[in-house]
Amino acid sequence: MDIKTFRAKTMPQALDLVRQELGPEAMVLHTRERHASLLGRLFIGRSYEIAATHVEREPSPPSKGGARGGIPDATTLKSVVTTRREASDTYDRPHSTSFDAGLDLSAGPSPLLNPPTASPQIAELESLLTQLRARQGQAPRRQSPPALFNLFTDLIEAEVEESVARELVDGLRNEPAFEHADSRTARHRLAQLLQGDLRVTGPIDASSGSGRVVALVGPTGVGKTTTIAKLAANYRLKEGHRVGLITVDTYRIAAVEQLRTYAEIIDLPMEVVSTPREMREAVAKMRDFDLVLMDTAGRSPRDEVRIRELRSMLAEAEPDEVHLVLSAASSARSLVAAAEKFIPVGVTAAIVTKIDEATALGNVLSLARRCDLPFSYLTDGQNVPDDISVAEARTLANLILNVPSVA
Repeated sequence: MDIKTFRAKTMPQALDLVRQELGPEAMVLHTRERHASLLGRLFIGRSYEIAATHVEREPSPPSKGGARGGIPDATTLKSVVTTRREASDTYDRPHSTSFDAGLDLSAGPSPLLNPPTASPQIAELESLLTQLRARQGQAPRRQSPPALFNLFTDLIEAEVEESVARELVDGLRNEPAFEHADSRTARHRLAQLLQGDLRVTGPIDASSGSGRVVALVGPTGVGKTTTIAKLAANYRLKEGHRVGLITVDTYRIAAVEQLRTYAEIIDLPMEVVSTPREMREAVAKMRDFDLVLMDTAGRSPRDEVRIRELRSMLAEAEPDEVHLVLSAASSARSLVAAAEKFIPVGVTAAIVTKIDEATALGNVLSLARRCDLPFSYLTDGQNVPDDISVAEARTLANLILNVPSVA
């Protein structure tokens, strides 16, 4: 088997190279992202690699299996699997992921993968899998229309996890109306489906005199202090509420001074606390305010001691809401890991910051699916009081899929 490797900056470009070089009979064996580490992306740049081969279509031979019901015996199965493994072992893939979506390269403007029916051995393996599916009550996988394959590659480009992308595309494939849908229609339909995975809370309710206490927590460097300033400015200057500030970020003097500067500009009372007792006193002073916003020190999700300290401090404040602030520029794995560590402190919603710095937002979908956190606000810049908006499911879905919002 003659296996060739193709490299490009994006997955669609790499697939186009496969189609141009090997033609419609090409079969993709493996795909992987090169330089997937943070340093690799920073100094070398992201790129993708595909291993593919050209195969000639041949009539599938009759099954040689002698087992009952037409299922090949153990010797035949072992021979087929060994042949398949030998073909795969010619490609070095320490970080590769399987990309066998049952798609055909000859269909549409973008190459679609085809079920492996090229050689007698692979055809026999495919026949075996079909029979096994039939025994388990599973129908053979249908080929995807070009629009759905394009959507799958778009999801991978958006850094949606491959298993999630495959699940979403399979869901659309099962809708009869999308048998001949174009890419734009498919993306808008998927955006509608994604809204079911993206829960939102709406804005903070700052009723008159309610003394609602809202704390912001999260890792270091995600923009908690700037987000607090944006919220305070909007509720004080635009909506006219009585707003108070409390900060426990005594680990960073600069953060305290930054928030103090904002408080002076907006004309807000501010309390700096460092002990549980001071926290109780500060909250008591502002009980007759409409809204009390609490800034906390950034904690590493791995620092369990600091996380426990934060939990103790929040227990004294008894906040009505705790918003976990996370950066959209972080990886899906980092977002999920941070959320899992901070949720026990009483997190009720998530604020996603630095959307303007993120190259893709598939990580937000992973966060929503794995941690089941609703979203409250989105920020996309440093300007105070601007660059913040109430999270909406449709907006988030469109951002993830890079679909223009429509009224």
